[in-house]
Amino acid sequence: MKEIADWALNTATMRGASYADARIVSQRSRALTSKNGKVGGASDSESVGFSVRVLAEGAWGFAASDDPSRAGVEATAAQAVEIARASSRVKQHDVRLAPEKAVTAEWSTPHKIDPFTIPVEQNINLLLHIDSELRAVTGVTLAETNLNFHREEQWFVSSEGTDIHQTKYSTGAGYAAYAFAGNEIQKRSYPTSYGGQWQNKGYELIEELKLVENARRIGEEAVALHQADQCPEGVFEVILDSSQLGLQIHESVGHPIELDRVLGMEANFAGTSFLTLDKLRKLRYGSELVNVVADARQEHGPGLGTFGFDDEGVPAQCTPIITNGLFTGYLSSRETAHTIGENRSGGTMRAEGWNRLPMIRMTNVSLLPGEKPLSLEELIAATDHGILMQTNRSWSIDDKRYNFQFGCEIGWEIKNGKRTRMVKNPSYSGITTEFWNSLDAICSRDEWTLWGTPNCGKGQPQQVMGTGHGAAPSRFRGIKVGSAFKSV
Repeated sequence: MKEIADWALNTATMRGASYADARIVSQRSRALTSKNGKVGGASDSESVGFSVRVLAEGAWGFAASDDPSRAGVEATAAQAVEIARASSRVKQHDVRLAPEKAVTAEWSTPHKIDPFTIPVEQNINLLLHIDSELRAVTGVTLAETNLNFHREEQWFVSSEGTDIHQTKYSTGAGYAAYAFAGNEIQKRSYPTSYGGQWQNKGYELIEELKLVENARRIGEEAVALHQADQCPEGVFEVILDSSQLGLQIHESVGHPIELDRVLGMEANFAGTSFLTLDKLRKLRYGSELVNVVADARQEHGPGLGTFGFDDEGVPAQCTPIITNGLFTGYLSSRETAHTIGENRSGGTMRAEGWNRLPMIRMTNVSLLPGEKPLSLEELIAATDHGILMQTNRSWSIDDKRYNFQFGCEIGWEIKNGKRTRMVKNPSYSGITTEFWNSLDAICSRDEWTLWGTPNCGKGQPQQVMGTGHGAAPSRFRGIKVGSAFKSV
């Protein structure tokens, strides 16, 4: 691998690149699903290739190939330089990279069980067992399960002397029960929706999730929702469970803090951002209780945004995003750091694979837990009249990440500090800064979970990346409830 990198860097430098880096990436993925008692899909794939990124005449050039021969590597590096020179003809200004010390390092995701050592037959038997438990509940008409493993081994070498070898593992699993009755479909997911829970761990995550043990309950809730009352409409106190709050963070905090969106360098899929540069360290983003960080370090937890180094060779860092309610930071790169007065990248550049250009991506963007001991049940007991909402069902947010509406799978009305009736089709809407300023209680560390979002899309051509979002159940006051599902 070192030989491939040397060929690439030497060719780029000889052809006039002022900076060059090479990434060699080997990926393996296993994805398994079941649907109503049968295997829905099974794949085990591998991909190996490399890319070369260069600066020449003040502009970027990028090229990738799956041909590791010397001729193939040198041709790819030469192409990257040619693209940079072509790009320089239309550049507005020279690319300016924040300095970064050269490093030689090895890093690997901590894990107990390599998921690829578990036989596929065992994986499938687990999914079919869960499927059977879901369908054992009378009224469940569709059961779906999934299991996913991913391993990425990467070598990163730069003309500045950096030489990094990283191996990252991720594991994900989840399922859903659907109940069809009349003209209505109700759904319950576990551990959460959109593929379930994903973390940078080995097979041990599957054992921790207690998938089989929760299947009957999930099926029963899906059926029970048909008999539940429609969620009331009005202005309420709203308690969001940690997984729903994780998605709220992703959409209304994570995307708008991506500095390439703010600067107009990227707008695909999630639009731009209302967080213009003049708002940094001036905007009251949320209440005093709101503290959000973007933390890629291992000590933050096994999130999908956890790594040793980003794809520019910058070490994992923790960036304060919202501090006691004040907007304090963006997700940045070596190229964009200077635009916010920083002399170092925030270490957030990542690429989906060897044939994609690294771009600014969320790491683990998390709401820190409350400092005072507070459980979910205690928070409910301290709520007069509200709605507890769990598990995302739908979401919508404008291209500035400012006006939003979310629907959840299930809710409970709270009256005088007690859960009363189950309600179906709960939804809420708001404006980002007003919403976060209405937060008045956060549960403590014991209730905090680092959720994985494996399917965040960005860029053109599209790149799908995993992100992490830590959250504990929290309460928001004066929230508009019920607008997504109008009674007929």
